[in-house]
Amino acid sequence: MVLALKKLPKFLRRKMENVDLVIEDRASQEILEEMGLDSPFELLGLYQGTPLDRRGFFYGNVLPDKITLFQIPIESLCGNKEAIEEKIRDVVVHEVGHYFGLSDKRLRELENGE
Repeated sequence: MVLALKKLPKFLRRKMENVDLVIEDRASQEILEEMGLDSPFELLGLYQGTPLDRRGFFYGNVLPDKITLFQIPIESLCGNKEAIEEKIRDVVVHEVGHYFGLSDKRLRELENGE
């Protein structure tokens, strides 16, 4: 996971502050319910925090934002180590996009080259 972050462009990494990266087996039932999902295999990663574009002068003295990768769902989609590494990179990039304030819709457009 750290390798996926190191491969992000430097200008993005420099703008990221106060973000924890964690790996969990799978999303909790509580998170799935909050997101309206039925199966933990539907969620590969999650950004929790205040996106950079929504922070104002009042923002400070807060706990770190958190990017979580869910190991079991990621591994279940991939057939080998290389596929796992690529999927981790994709998920990290997606969640970092949320940190910068991009919506799922906009991230999908970017992922599709739009």
